[in-house]
Amino acid sequence: MNRFQQSAAIVNRVVTPLLNLPGVRSLASSSMTVLHYTGRKSGKRFELPVSYRRDGDTVVVGVAMPDKKSWWRNFSGDGAPISLTLDGASRSGHAVSHRDDKGRVHVRIALDSAS
Repeated sequence: MNRFQQSAAIVNRVVTPLLNLPGVRSLASSSMTVLHYTGRKSGKRFELPVSYRRDGDTVVVGVAMPDKKSWWRNFSGDGAPISLTLDGASRSGHAVSHRDDKGRVHVRIALDSAS
């Protein structure tokens, strides 16, 4: 793990619980959430705070500095299941990552129907 990844891990451990506090959650919920997913190789469960954009049943997460991060690679190819909290409720979906011709990476999440 490089120094950037170590720093990010520390920040994530602080930010994730903050996003679960009712006051903070209501302030940040329109732009930040916590992703929950299982690592493709390790099989471990991960949670990761991210900023997002939502359009109906599609959520897009931009990956800043993608070459310094590896989490988004879990969703390459056919993608993988994922869950996240939206509007105070846990939602599941299917995430697929994509790198464009300029090297930018985003993860597009198609949300499952809300029940």
